[in-house]
Amino acid sequence: MADNQSNPAVAKPASDESAKKPQPSAAASAAQEAPAANAAQKPAEKPKPKPKAAAKPAPKPKPPADPIYAPARPARRQRRHWLLLLSFLICVILPSFLTGSYLWTRAVDQFTSSVGFTVRREDAPTAVDLLGGLGAFSGASSSDSDILFEFIQSQELVERVDRTLDLRGLYSRHRGIDPIFSLSADSSIEDLVDYWQRMVLISYAPGTGLIELKVLAFTPEEAREIAREIFKESSEMINMLSAIAREDATRYAREELDVAVAQLKEARQALTAFRSRTQIVDPSADIQLQMGLLTTLQQQLGTELIDYDLLLTSVKEGDPRLQKSEQRIAAIRARISEEREKFGGGEAVNGEGYATLVAEFERLSVDREFTEQKYTAALSNFDAAQAQAQRQSRYLAAYLNPTLAESAEYPRRFLLLGLTVLFLLIGWSTSALIYYSLRDRR
Repeated sequence: MADNQSNPAVAKPASDESAKKPQPSAAASAAQEAPAANAAQKPAEKPKPKPKAAAKPAPKPKPPADPIYAPARPARRQRRHWLLLLSFLICVILPSFLTGSYLWTRAVDQFTSSVGFTVRREDAPTAVDLLGGLGAFSGASSSDSDILFEFIQSQELVERVDRTLDLRGLYSRHRGIDPIFSLSADSSIEDLVDYWQRMVLISYAPGTGLIELKVLAFTPEEAREIAREIFKESSEMINMLSAIAREDATRYAREELDVAVAQLKEARQALTAFRSRTQIVDPSADIQLQMGLLTTLQQQLGTELIDYDLLLTSVKEGDPRLQKSEQRIAAIRARISEEREKFGGGEAVNGEGYATLVAEFERLSVDREFTEQKYTAALSNFDAAQAQAQRQSRYLAAYLNPTLAESAEYPRRFLLLGLTVLFLLIGWSTSALIYYSLRDRR
């Protein structure tokens, strides 16, 4: 009984293991049953524990294989594809073809004439310029070039050139053949100015003040004539600016000179009026004459007194000769007294005292000398200001005379056609993308 009870206990694990493991073949099972029967007759022994093997790292899981899909069906053209192709033909191919056809069949050739110039200024360097004030020269020249740059694009210049060369007639000659690149014959001055800015291309370097123009026209001769007229009008503009600058530079000196001239005229007129009133050209010379006369009278008086003394010794009292001598002496003394009164408080020929006349004459003479000196100084200042203004004069110097073209450079047909195709393609593709994005959202 004990053996029978132990057999099931021993056999139970075997059955469990047999359940877990795959079933062997018949020969293998018979070979295994014999040791099992012998083991059943022996007492059961406790199984010895087996040493645990080192744990192996778990293998990495393999990535799942890509799923295999069924092959797609061949694409077929649908209605939207045909509409997209039709829109490409209408929006890109057709306008590009029309543009190229117009450029090569109707657009009239345009010739260019180049002219380059700059504003020069003759300015003598001063001590301040030598010490570092040379920046003022370049600033003034750059300012003149800026003015000229704006003047070339102005309506005033367009009107001047139009009066001389009839720009409307030149630019509207091919209106019937080339309406896009030509000007309308009845265009307004604003339209003419806009068209002028298309036909006159300006290149300006503010740092150097150099201005270069490319003048477009339908014949080489017309382009050169327009370029020459632009240079002429620009030169007159610079000359006018130079004249204004000279006038501003000499204005103060001129005003000072005018004041000095007026004062000198007044002083001379006052002296002339004095001479006319007194009938004395120079009171100093008149006084010298009066002094000579007085000296002569004094000499005559002395002679008469000596003669009178001699008569007293030779004749008796009451002699007529003594009376005549006394009369002459009295007359000479009276004349001397009158002449001396003229130098004092007496009167001159016109009733005025010599002292008053001399004082007035000296005052007028001093005024005249002062105004003459002032006039001389003002005239020197004016001459110096004029010389300085002449040295600072501006003029327009051409470093590139108007050229005569031999071949047409405009319109640039390949460039215009390429830009047209590019913008049409960008517009068409953008519109198509917007349409399909809106369509997919619905």
